[in-house]
Amino acid sequence: MKGLKVKVLSCAVVIATVMSMGGTIALHNQEGKTKEGLLLTSGVSTTLSNSLICKEDGNLLQAGISSDLASKIAANIDTSFDYSLNAGISDSLSEALMTASIKENDVTLTSTSAKADVDSKYIGTNKKGNTTVCGYEKLGIVHVDGNLNIRKTSSKKGKIIGKVTNKAGCEIIKQDGDWTKISSGKVTGWIDSEYLLTGEDALDKVDECAVCVAKSTTNNLRVRSDASTNAKILTTIAKNEKVEVVEEGEDWIKVDVNGDEGYISADYADTKYELDTASSLAQLQSGEGTSDTRVSLVQYALSFVGGRYVWGGTSLTNGVDCSGFTMRIYQKYGVSLPHYSGAQASGGSSISSSEARPGDLFFYGSGGHISHVAIYIGNGQIVHASNSRTGIIVSNAFYRDPIKVVRYLN
Repeated sequence: MKGLKVKVLSCAVVIATVMSMGGTIALHNQEGKTKEGLLLTSGVSTTLSNSLICKEDGNLLQAGISSDLASKIAANIDTSFDYSLNAGISDSLSEALMTASIKENDVTLTSTSAKADVDSKYIGTNKKGNTTVCGYEKLGIVHVDGNLNIRKTSSKKGKIIGKVTNKAGCEIIKQDGDWTKISSGKVTGWIDSEYLLTGEDALDKVDECAVCVAKSTTNNLRVRSDASTNAKILTTIAKNEKVEVVEEGEDWIKVDVNGDEGYISADYADTKYELDTASSLAQLQSGEGTSDTRVSLVQYALSFVGGRYVWGGTSLTNGVDCSGFTMRIYQKYGVSLPHYSGAQASGGSSISSSEARPGDLFFYGSGGHISHVAIYIGNGQIVHASNSRTGIIVSNAFYRDPIKVVRYLN
């Protein structure tokens, strides 16, 4: 039987929900009071019930329970691998501890034993030595139709600082009423708890939501048409950029780069399973060389981050593809564009990427064939309708080599 990795918080109330027994175990605080009056209904003695007290100084939990169990709880030792909690407690309590979820600040977390049931390809270890799932120690998965606003404060009136899409992952920080503070990607803020899966519910969704990605470990990683150094170079990927893995081989990895499939050398990429992350909505500030029209256009485009990608789509609310997105954004500012990236690249004035200003269009593809378009937002970034998995996102403008940069706005 597997045990439970119990994290003892300094003088904090820790509540373990007994899943296998239908009851509830409440670990008492120093005043001996249980949170919300929950009682020990697992059939353990009153002595043990009153003894599970958090110690600030790290002393053992000594009050009628064995030193073995006390040591494991106080020292936060992982007992989840191949041995039982043989500590003088009943099988029913041991089983209850094994299957429990833990609540910290009212946010349901996951026990080590529960994480052990997740496919090993999703499991890792963070810098603190703690077990993670897809990189998250306290995993949360967004469950929403469309996208969810991330706010600076725990209120609907709070400033929107980012957006996160359905099935994206996050690290749970704390809860405040109906709001949960999370960290996802480069965004830390508050979301409505109603749309967040935690604990066992989040773990059950990992297999459905996680995707295998390859991260380039070198500059200008070549994407080839076949698994051979003699094959045609389709495009290149910047260092630290990630692309979706289609199939992983020993020497070559087949990847998808915005709908274009190719092969990269396994020697220059690291693969792992990840969940999508939030996008920041850092607003472009008007400055020298940036007109009010360009600022407005970029801010308007950013307001749709998190929206759906639909192949052939032209609706900013119901779904767009890459050229449908640029077409509708430009339409609002009096510029008529065709619904095809190749045709959009044929208009306007061709410029170099070093000359690009917010609002200009970046075009990508394989070889000389253009298959993707994005809006440059400044600071080396673009906003674009990427693919059906990620939707409308903000990316590095040089995540792959742009084939062409075009200016329509004077």
